[in-house]
Amino acid sequence: MGFLDTDLIKTISILKKKDSSIMGKKNHYSNVDSGNESFYKTESIGSPIKNIWVHAYGCSANIADSEIIRGMLLKQGYNIVDDENKSHLNILVTCSVKDSTEHKILHQIYNLTNTDKPLVVAGCLPKTEREKIEQINPKASLIGPNSLNSLLDVVDLAKFRRKSVFLDDSNHEKINLPRIRQNKIISIIEIATGCLSQCSFCQTKIAKGWLKSYRNGSIIRQLENDVVDGCKEIWLTSTDNGCYGRDINSNLVELLESCSSLPGTFKIRVGMMNPMYLPDILDGLLRLYKESDKIYKFLHIPVQSGSGKILKRMLRGHDIDTFKDVVLKFRKEIPEITIATDIIVGFPGESEYDFNSTINLIKLTRPDIVNISKYSSRSGTFSSKYKKIPSNIIKNRSEILHSVCRSISRKRNSIWKNWVGELLIDEINNNTFQGRNYAYKSVIIKDVNSGLDIGDTVKVKISNYSQYSLKADLIHS
Repeated sequence: MGFLDTDLIKTISILKKKDSSIMGKKNHYSNVDSGNESFYKTESIGSPIKNIWVHAYGCSANIADSEIIRGMLLKQGYNIVDDENKSHLNILVTCSVKDSTEHKILHQIYNLTNTDKPLVVAGCLPKTEREKIEQINPKASLIGPNSLNSLLDVVDLAKFRRKSVFLDDSNHEKINLPRIRQNKIISIIEIATGCLSQCSFCQTKIAKGWLKSYRNGSIIRQLENDVVDGCKEIWLTSTDNGCYGRDINSNLVELLESCSSLPGTFKIRVGMMNPMYLPDILDGLLRLYKESDKIYKFLHIPVQSGSGKILKRMLRGHDIDTFKDVVLKFRKEIPEITIATDIIVGFPGESEYDFNSTINLIKLTRPDIVNISKYSSRSGTFSSKYKKIPSNIIKNRSEILHSVCRSISRKRNSIWKNWVGELLIDEINNNTFQGRNYAYKSVIIKDVNSGLDIGDTVKVKISNYSQYSLKADLIHS
């Protein structure tokens, strides 16, 4: 199937007039198990379609959305399959952060379109790149990242090859809903949607809008239920955890205090926090990280550039010193803490001096993990209007930064050599086991024939390391 002419797409009717009542109706989906009665239920209008395949791209919030989608569909009587070849209808939960991810998604949409099965495209891409999706498949139904309450309506219409579009943000919290987890011991709890920033490069803002924090009590109930269900690794995620609560007279520290005081055997991984909102909560955050054994000693603080000039062009809302202050204070109090950051290489206007400033910042702060992205212009963003840097320069700078970061990561991992302690096994691949220690370090145990399972806690000794992970031997009691 080839790409369709844009003018043809514009003539396609989203829904016939007789379907308009379905588009506007409120249904009454009730999560009896968890008590969120504000979500919707729709009665199936009868169709042989039963098997549905759901696939997610991108961030942990998207994974959480895909888990909720599976849970809602299963509760409605559908079969969730793990192979698109066995499905009658397909759902993609999409991401719009990077060009490379977008290209993979559009390619997948093309492939799924050629199967002639009904397709629902969810997540951020329908709100940011709707026209590109409809050029490939004008019949695909679209649902935005804050419109999951309309999911069952969309699926019911898609079963009869009726296109529907739900892109307006809903007021319903995506929490305490049915879900099918990708990993039985990992609970991904979205604590908010949207953010308070206006970064010039970011399409996620276009898709998710302004901050809407979920209520502390709702999050606590979700965590309690998930721990009862056997979850031992709790991921608190959102577009930006750092600004959580600012719209509801609360903050991240208050939430973490409530979460970490709950009974049970679990640890919390705090998701990404932008630097600009951390000074107000830094003392409380540092105190909690030191005192609570239920919080992984892990921070993800994206700085994006080591140049003040570039940060201003990015409209980041913070300076270099803000990032340095947070990192160095945590390093002083918890030297072994795992710190992750993000860098965009080749942002428009980045000079050699600016790039070297980034290199110097990385060498000073020594993050364990650096997520490096080559700048790609995203439509609808302010930075898409800027003059771009030649791709060969971006590629060269990216290679230099990767080399620096690999060296730092290896040195940071070397401090764990001969460490003895406990791991939570959270992934098994063939005969290789991955666990996480209290600093959320990835620890690999190979050739284990001891009947270990995901969720087991084991004692190990670190015997080796690379820039990516630690290698360990089991200690048998």
